[in-house]
Amino acid sequence: MKTEAILAQHMRKCEWRNPPGNEIYRDNNVSVFEVDGNISRIYCQNLCLIAKLFLDHKTLYYDVEPFLFYVVTKNDDYGFHFVGYFSKEKYSQQKFNLSCIVTLPCYQKQGFGRFLIDFSKSLVSLFV
Repeated sequence: MKTEAILAQHMRKCEWRNPPGNEIYRDNNVSVFEVDGNISRIYCQNLCLIAKLFLDHKTLYYDVEPFLFYVVTKNDDYGFHFVGYFSKEKYSQQKFNLSCIVTLPCYQKQGFGRFLIDFSKSLVSLFV
């Protein structure tokens, strides 16, 4: 936001305090939300566009329907703050456990990338 006034106006109008989808994990101040690209299409497209800011090779922006997105947040009294995400195909013939993984630069070197990878592996083991 360009100014504090614009941010304050946005915060008065915007009622979202967490990502759409189901919170499937919480430990202390870290949560993971599972967001279906078919249900929350615009939100997931925006996740992909955020990833494009940091990943030059990112090519998928709009075809999000066949993917599940796992959004990691840090939680406090003000809400759930976006840390990063990984996505995976709902039905992967190759059985890949993730398609894209991103951690915002301000949260890098804090173990969130490793957490995302470990979490994706845990999901695979739950459904095998």
